[in-house]
Amino acid sequence: MATQSSTTTTTTTTTRKEGHGLLLGRFEIGKLLGHGSFAKVYLARNVKTNESVAIKVIDKEKIMKGGLIAHIKREISILRRVRHPNIVQLFEVMATKSKIFFVMEYVKGGELFNKVAKGRLKEEVARKYFQQLISAVGFCHARGVFHRDLKPENILLDEDGDLKVSDFGLSAISEQIKGDGLFHTFCGTPAYVAPEVLGRKGYEAAKVDIWSCGIILFVLMAGYLPFHDQNIMVMYKKIYKGDFRCPRWFSPELTRLLRRLLDINPETRITIPEIMENKWFKKGFRHIKFYFDDDKLCSVKHSEIDDDIDYSSDQSSYSESESETETKRRLTTLPRPASLNAFDLISFSRGFSLSGLFEDGVEESRFLTREPVSTIISKLEEIAKVVKFTVRKKDCRVSLEGSREGVKGPLTIAVEIFELTPLLSVVEVKKKAGDKGEYDDFCNKELRPRFQSLMMTGHSGEPSSHLPTDNELIKKDDQTGTA
Repeated sequence: MATQSSTTTTTTTTTRKEGHGLLLGRFEIGKLLGHGSFAKVYLARNVKTNESVAIKVIDKEKIMKGGLIAHIKREISILRRVRHPNIVQLFEVMATKSKIFFVMEYVKGGELFNKVAKGRLKEEVARKYFQQLISAVGFCHARGVFHRDLKPENILLDEDGDLKVSDFGLSAISEQIKGDGLFHTFCGTPAYVAPEVLGRKGYEAAKVDIWSCGIILFVLMAGYLPFHDQNIMVMYKKIYKGDFRCPRWFSPELTRLLRRLLDINPETRITIPEIMENKWFKKGFRHIKFYFDDDKLCSVKHSEIDDDIDYSSDQSSYSESESETETKRRLTTLPRPASLNAFDLISFSRGFSLSGLFEDGVEESRFLTREPVSTIISKLEEIAKVVKFTVRKKDCRVSLEGSREGVKGPLTIAVEIFELTPLLSVVEVKKKAGDKGEYDDFCNKELRPRFQSLMMTGHSGEPSSHLPTDNELIKKDDQTGTA
């Protein structure tokens, strides 16, 4: 289904009625952007934030009749797993008795197909799009997600001209692989489908995506398909044989890359790491950097990259006295942490926690400390330096971000400091992204041992995570001489 690209101005009165003018009390529904057999996509506005979003409205009755409940659940799981600047982002999923609503990023620039339909692109423009496409596809593959229907119609462009992969409706995840280690479902668009899919003998989904990326690159540079015929069976024969020619304006480096991308033998077809090392591909390529702040994806602009902490670089030229002065300057400007009230304390109770409602749940832990905010943040920076994590700070929140890629992405840990009394703070540690096993390992080997000295101890002398009662707080304040 094409999404977010049509200029149709049709509105839907039935969808408006779902929320009596405002969908679920928050979204003002606008024009129809696109539609398919089971869903429609509308432009909408969040009336609280004034942000534009795209809302995919799915008819529950139709998907139940079509036996697509598992399909929809898988699509939600996939979109939550692959959050990347070059992938259309899913913000939230809502539902009523008759409809399911995907609230998604609105991409204003339309389909890449519309741009190619006007003619072939300049080499540097095509290369930029291909670099962004490979970055997104490589990110998906590292997380066990395979698109299986990559084509210009499923690639959108934002207002800055950056690429966004969309429509993961035919995507598969590694958990679906059969006992022979291969996928067997025939899917994809005929002109973009890989020869091994036509053979119906099982295929590696990652190699199929790479073939589709090769077709897309050819189309961007040539303005037409490498394998095309009005008779679909004739076209399939051409695909099966790998029968295509590169136009004379293709450079030798580009032609060699396309021969590797459109290799009919999946065993010898180029891989994502090999593409990223290719001479033609690497020209002007910069690995994209991004992070999450308040669960929002934030891209790091090239001008900001120098501000990132890079512990692999040589910092010996930064003298100790300068370092101490800079640390003192930063710590004295730290804001006061947010105060906790009775409702906050109740929400911290495991029985009242709502954090487990999403995907894999959110791993978290808390402890009490008498140390000032500056000491806590300094300790976090010290830990990050040892394990070569990037540190991001905003008020009394600190994010520690690893660089090692795993199936669920780099490990990201959020630490927030709350004020319980003027002399007592609660430190909350949460896993925001990454593998649970890696998070547990990090907490046990790095965080807990190094935070031991900051934690308040209980009656047994062990570090305490118990949140004190009002009477206990009064006693502690009496002992420290506070009013």
